[in-house]
Amino acid sequence: MSTPETAGLGRATPEEVGLSTAGLQRVDAAVQLKVDERVIAGAVTLTARHGRIVRTSVLGRPARAGDRRLAEDTIFRIFSMTKPVTGVAMGILADRGLWAPQDPIAKHLPELADLKVYTGTDRQGRPLLEEPAHPPTVGELLTHTAGFCYGKRRGDRVERAAVRKKVLRATGTDDFLARIAALPLVFQPGTQWRYSVAMDIQGVLIERLSGQSLPDFFQERIFRPLGMRDTAFHTPPDKLHRRARLYYTLGPFHLQRGPNLFVKDHTHPPAFALGGMGLVSTAADYARFAQLLLNRGEFAGQRIVSAASVETQMTNHLPDALLTHEYQAGHYRIRPGFGYGWNGAVVHDPEQAGLPVGRGTYMWDGAAGTWFWADPEHDLIHIGMIQLLSYSAPPLQRITQHLMADAILD
Repeated sequence: MSTPETAGLGRATPEEVGLSTAGLQRVDAAVQLKVDERVIAGAVTLTARHGRIVRTSVLGRPARAGDRRLAEDTIFRIFSMTKPVTGVAMGILADRGLWAPQDPIAKHLPELADLKVYTGTDRQGRPLLEEPAHPPTVGELLTHTAGFCYGKRRGDRVERAAVRKKVLRATGTDDFLARIAALPLVFQPGTQWRYSVAMDIQGVLIERLSGQSLPDFFQERIFRPLGMRDTAFHTPPDKLHRRARLYYTLGPFHLQRGPNLFVKDHTHPPAFALGGMGLVSTAADYARFAQLLLNRGEFAGQRIVSAASVETQMTNHLPDALLTHEYQAGHYRIRPGFGYGWNGAVVHDPEQAGLPVGRGTYMWDGAAGTWFWADPEHDLIHIGMIQLLSYSAPPLQRITQHLMADAILD
């Protein structure tokens, strides 16, 4: 009898599922080139189609003496690729009727009931605030349109205040919500898109609605049923030898060992986990999660989340008026054809977006260079794992997507 660890993803040759071996080799070669140029230290990539893994590649070599070689089971910090997992967790709770997109956030998190909207400063430099036209909703929280920020735009007064508040350094739920409540919204809810702490707020919401810690909920409702044995908010001591070295660079050709600048590396479940970052995983584990999305909420005969919730997560919710603003988040540029669903980008019109992927492709990446996409039209998933904290990191997701299109035979 199969177990979650062994069921769900078979093996096949590329040609058996309509992919070209030579085409996949060209995908690997493009990633290997970045290793050869010393832009990245190495990578683990995985491609699967029709529910069968056709290629897992371990590329590169240790960048420095004493560094461990990568392997198929290497554990990577996936940073913002935590967000799509949080989206599925929200879907599980929506299936139970515990929240609805039109709910005001304050219905479930009353600490955020009195948020104001920042509109500028007066002549003395004091902030001007106004009431929100409507209370920010949970649906807006899921699409980065509620009005929150991340504390990354140093030229923005509210963003600078978020930096001073050290929102992501909160010690617990109450402390986190107090820091959020002390900041105004940066725009009227629903009128703009801005990458923000919205998914971290979702993490708190999941804890409130489920009565469990975020790590426990993820483990019980997602990771264990999917057989994701190496995915968690911590790396147990007996697995530390498998965790990838984290690098950073101030420019090309200057790979250096780097500290984790955003989230502490934990060896035990953290007291306060964030819904927007913090997970570690492997390529094989995250492939199971991506396959869950393609399977519309089912994996290895188990229903994890409803098909309706996954469909909603993988559907663009941004109106045309917002898509034309071309909001930026790392390598992503919101634009016509390239919108946003729940906790991830959605290519709803590939021709408009200028991307050679199928309609409905859902994707996101992580601050250390990890990336993935799930393409329902071609029934294909691709996972890429590297560990490079850098504003000059190569756009490997876009590079591999263009090459993958040439590898599809049918």
